[in-house]
Amino acid sequence: MTATTRGLLAGAALALVTQAASAQDAKTFALVQINQQALFFNQMNQGAQEAADAIGANLLIFNANNDPAAQNSAIETYITEGVDGIIVVAIDVNGIMPAVEQAEEAGIPVVAVDAILPEGPQRAQIGVDNAEAGRDIGEFFVDYVGDDGAELGIVGALNSFIQNIRQQGFEGVVEEAEGVETVGVVDGQNVQDIALTAAENLITANPGLTAIYATGEPALLGAVAAVESQGRQDQVGIFGWDLTAQAIAGIDAGYVVAVVQQDPAGMGAAAVEALDTITDGGEVDAVISVPITIVTSENVDEFRGMFE
Repeated sequence: MTATTRGLLAGAALALVTQAASAQDAKTFALVQINQQALFFNQMNQGAQEAADAIGANLLIFNANNDPAAQNSAIETYITEGVDGIIVVAIDVNGIMPAVEQAEEAGIPVVAVDAILPEGPQRAQIGVDNAEAGRDIGEFFVDYVGDDGAELGIVGALNSFIQNIRQQGFEGVVEEAEGVETVGVVDGQNVQDIALTAAENLITANPGLTAIYATGEPALLGAVAAVESQGRQDQVGIFGWDLTAQAIAGIDAGYVVAVVQQDPAGMGAAAVEALDTITDGGEVDAVISVPITIVTSENVDEFRGMFE
């Protein structure tokens, strides 16, 4: 073996050792997610993954499949595994707190996305102001129905803290409007099939229904499917949260009037970037706001590419 060959081999070996050390030094963040059925959460996962890739971090994503106990167990497991930071999209904002506190005690920073946690050791809260956005869509609704008024039904998710806030913000506005009567509130439980059945029952029980407000993606998809299945596209206008291809089709058809569109990918990216800053010894804002857009027929073209 020549000296040149030995030098090349030594250089290659050093490069491999350096790469292995870099891989070992890479940060590992865990994202404790609600489910992977809703497009909203999948977009959030994608934004988080792209941000993690950009900084050379590892990202672990846990799907709780709508089970709050599974979220707590996942956090406990990630603490044992010694991850560098945890992102949580909480189902039960109060029930998650013991696990969040346990993570902080172990020296693992936690940031919360979307669902607002009560006061605690979490380092940042990332998402939209759901109460304000609920009021915004409520004001849009009142302006839209105008003097004609409306018989309104709400498809909510009573097991979702965040969707209850959206409902309350909306109701706080429409309750003050003349000519708007809320004739029923049904619980879609944040599951599309359940929301569909609940919306169908709402429509059947209220033949004069003219509007539905849906507080989240499963509720909106359920309301869209229910209006279509009962042939009420010409009688019932839908207002709700979180665009999907079906919602855009409804906007094009005219019976989905307005949808609050968040930026879930931006939320996921902001969460990873916040943890990266924190684990480098830096500080982040306690509240990191991500803006919303109310999507209607006038601006829907800007969002079509998301679903192509």
